[in-house]
Amino acid sequence: MRPDGRANDAVRPTSIEVNVLPYAEGSVTITTGATKVLCAATVEERIPVWRKGMGRGWVTAEYSMLPRSTQTRTERDGRRGRVDGRVQEIQRLIGRSLRAAVDFDRLGERTVIVDCDVIVADGGTRTASITGAYVALALAVARMRGAGVIKADPLRWPVAAVSAGIVAGEPRLDLCYLEDAGAETDMNCVAAGDGRFIEIQGSAEQEPFSRAEMEQLLELASRGLRTMFDVQREALAGVA
Repeated sequence: MRPDGRANDAVRPTSIEVNVLPYAEGSVTITTGATKVLCAATVEERIPVWRKGMGRGWVTAEYSMLPRSTQTRTERDGRRGRVDGRVQEIQRLIGRSLRAAVDFDRLGERTVIVDCDVIVADGGTRTASITGAYVALALAVARMRGAGVIKADPLRWPVAAVSAGIVAGEPRLDLCYLEDAGAETDMNCVAAGDGRFIEIQGSAEQEPFSRAEMEQLLELASRGLRTMFDVQREALAGVA
């Protein structure tokens, strides 16, 4: 029995609320079970120095957890004087995932920065961030197109993510914190809307996992990703 009573192949209830911030070009709050992440996309009419003169844009991301998004207070990065290694790894993952969807020639010489701030952490914060960040990016793109800043849609396909893992010997989809903390194997899967994978992060926390177990987790993830894409489509219907 899972902590919340779900079937092993079920994702947590997931919803995306759009346009939650008045100033960001695109913003959403994504809620997956108890996990809640605020994603805000900012468009800047500049690009990294190394990309100047190419006529191509750039997309990047930043990630953080609010101090009381967790059961005990998490210290802010600024207080430590450095960015936490886990935070760096996650924000690079979000950035890579979003860039896989973008035609940078159509975006032009501008940058979109997507900030992902975890409000409540109960497992799957990186996958929720990616799923929500894509919608925030799509809203920003829709606003640019509506304003005539860009003509053609630079987004080639949607991007979403979900976790899967082996807990108590069982393959399970979309792990909450209690499951993630005790998982024998943990996997995060990022995919394009047509089902092709963009990135897979899988690690054995205890016993090594077999190829058959890996394939079971990928199949579970594929099912969960279809649900995430449906949630994204519903959020963007009539908006982007």
